[in-house]
Amino acid sequence: MEFEVARERMVDRLVAAGRIERDETAEALRAVPRHEFVPEERRGSAYEDRPLPIGGNQTVSAPHMVAVMCDLLAPAPTDEVLEIGTGCGYHAAITAELLRGGSVSSVEYREPLAEDARETLARLGYGAVDVRVGDGHEGWPERAPYDGAYLTCAAPSVPDAVLEQVAVGGVVVAPVGERRQELLTLEKTDDGLRRDRHGAVRFVPMLGE
Repeated sequence: MEFEVARERMVDRLVAAGRIERDETAEALRAVPRHEFVPEERRGSAYEDRPLPIGGNQTVSAPHMVAVMCDLLAPAPTDEVLEIGTGCGYHAAITAELLRGGSVSSVEYREPLAEDARETLARLGYGAVDVRVGDGHEGWPERAPYDGAYLTCAAPSVPDAVLEQVAVGGVVVAPVGERRQELLTLEKTDDGLRRDRHGAVRFVPMLGE
């Protein structure tokens, strides 16, 4: 009950501050128990709006950033979505809450994180999320095409394979850059890519080649 109250208050604050635009995103954040995805010693901070370490020099993004990315992706309920960087699985769970008939295919570079995320997602009933260990630069070609994709880690540029695996009309949401990063959306059109910028961000760097 204590965690539920803290989660409700966190989402209420984000909505009041204008950090969440879509009602669907707000309801997804209310539904997912973030404390279940962070190390036990960090659970007391689970509903603070800040990144938290999850091991392996990785972090789970602040809830407002997850919300912003979900608002930008704005998946339809039946979409097939590619996630690069499973981490602890929290962002994938939020995305899965937005999908009623679609699924999330998530690629994680670090095997221990992938294994922990699989266990947590399965225990909490997120069967719409599949996790595999691999290099996110390669995407997950066997399941393409996707209706949308997002990166939870920063790359110098969005990997070509990820862009290729998204269907025309789809959107990729990604933090791009090295020392200086910005959040981009790239909409795939018949005429190429339409890029929009959404401000400076700070994410852990993408691993792999």
